[in-house]
Amino acid sequence: MSERREGNAMKGRKVLTAVAITAGLALSVAGCGGGDDGKSGKETSSSTPAKQDGGEKQDKASPGAPADRTMAEVKSNGITLTVTSAARDGGGFVTVSGRVLNSTEGRWIGAEWISDEQELKKNGGSLAGASLVDETGKKKYLILRDTSGRCLCTTFQGGVPQGGTIDWFAQFPAPPEGTTKVQLQVPTMPPATVEISEGE
Repeated sequence: MSERREGNAMKGRKVLTAVAITAGLALSVAGCGGGDDGKSGKETSSSTPAKQDGGEKQDKASPGAPADRTMAEVKSNGITLTVTSAARDGGGFVTVSGRVLNSTEGRWIGAEWISDEQELKKNGGSLAGASLVDETGKKKYLILRDTSGRCLCTTFQGGVPQGGTIDWFAQFPAPPEGTTKVQLQVPTMPPATVEISEGE
């Protein structure tokens, strides 16, 4: 009888030991699988563009989010416009994107960038007034719009708070394939020379 009890006790200890080892392994695996994936903690109030040093992952908020390389940067009245990408797409248009930093003393809504065209004024604060200028070909390309007359560009709904940044994009008809450099012209801002790259 005592031998049977001892055998049962031994079996119980073995089961508890196996459970403890399994739990320990599970915790070890969970510890190795966690950690920072480089996609959290993105600052929206920094005026320093992201750098390509090959050692850090960069955030991409959306398909239209800007690339890491700064192609051009212009400033006026407390607003900094940074261009990080100008890609030619297969559909016959160019998508220009980047960031806007608001260094004014209050919320900025982009009202001064509205297009003069009546149809585009319903976009409110936006990049609807932007254009691409091909100085060599002596042509100006206005912002594209959808069938409802809304610009294919970022609208600044709610505005940008003081010290804040926002990613932006704007789409234009594509210049001829031989044209690689154009000027992005945004109302109230100096022109920014950008180089067009071939889209993926």
